[in-house]
Formats: sequence, C-alpha cells, structure tokens
Amino acid sequence: MNKRKIIIISLLVITLTSCGVYNSLMNLSKLKFKLGSVNNFKVGNISVNNKSKLSDFGAIDILKLTSEVVAGNFPVTFTVNVLAQNPNSSSNSSSNLSDISLEAFPWTLYLNGKQTISGNISSPVQVPAVENATVIPLEMKLDLLDFFQDDGLNNLIDLALSLGGKKGSTTKVKIVAEPLLGTPLGNMSYPTPLTILDTSFN
Repeated sequence: MNKRKIIIISLLVITLTSCGVYNSLMNLSKLKFKLGSVNNFKVGNISVNNKSKLSDFGAIDILKLTSEVVAGNFPVTFTVNVLAQNPNSSSNSSSNLSDISLEAFPWTLYLNGKQTISGNISSPVQVPAVENATVIPLEMKLDLLDFFQDDGLNNLIDLALSLGGKKGSTTKVKIVAEPLLGTPLGNMSYPTPLTILDTSFN
C-alpha cells in the first residue's frame, strides 16, 4: 500500500469519526426535571418528619410555636430534592459526549401556589446519561409568615406537615427554574422558564 492510499484511508477514518461525533453532539437532548421528596423539615429547631397532626407535638413545642407566631415568626428549613434526568443515550463510543453538567439553576419556590423565595445551586452538578436520575438538593430557609400572614398557628402547622410531615408530599410545591446546561457544544439554556412538579419529568 503506497503513501497516497494510506493518507486517503486515514482521512476517511477521521471524517467518519468526526461525523459520528458531530451527529452525537447535534442530537443532544436537554435535561428533564421532576420534583422528588422534601426532607429534613424543621419549624425553628423542631423536626416535623415523624409528625402527622398538631397533637403529635408536645406541650413545650406547642408553646414555642405559639410564641413564635405571636412574635410574628414561623421560620422553617427543609430540603427540596429535584430529580434531573439525562435522556441522551450512553450506549455508543461517544457516551462521554452525552454527559451534561448543570452549570446554574436559578429557581423560585412556590408553596400552595404562592411565590416565596429564590436561589441557585452553589456549584455545577454533573448529570450523566444513565438510567437513574440525579438528585439535586435545594436548601430552603424562609419564614412562612412572610408569605402566609393571614394564617393562624393551626394552618401554618398543617402546611408544614403537608410538606415535611410523616405523610408529607410535594403536591403543594412548585419550582420554576431557568437551568443553564454545560455541553460539549457550549452552554445551553431553555427558551422559557421550566415549571417543575412532582407529576412527571419536564
């Protein structure tokens, strides 16, 4: 085989490889998101994880909570776990090209349909192209009375228990986010903010 044939074959291999990589990059799908669970819910320093109704609180805890409400405070902290799914296939030789990083995730938290606080992730999160979703924990810290001023102690406790109690769920939670994705093609954003619920990946 002469040098000319070797050069031609080499160029063909490079071209075919480049085309495969290009197609893999151009077919990248964006991440999909869904609400997972709410964890570590506390009112002040009182955990509600193992409680399902007001009577599950001890007398001292009720006194503390009542004092907080009278003083105009109802501070809560909790974690909202957002699930990120990378729908790209990792079954080919360019599987590393399918991995996506979440460079930024500016979010706004809605509770019971009411807009509350906003935030962002502190550092990028890698979301590989695998079957299992990647969990993105968002740490929440807010005073419920700032947003539910007309609610009494019972309603505030009911809201806290519906979110983080023994039977808590994310049905009253909504996250509106504007993810910024890092890909081999560069950063990618979404045309409009995403509404993230617990019903399905969006």
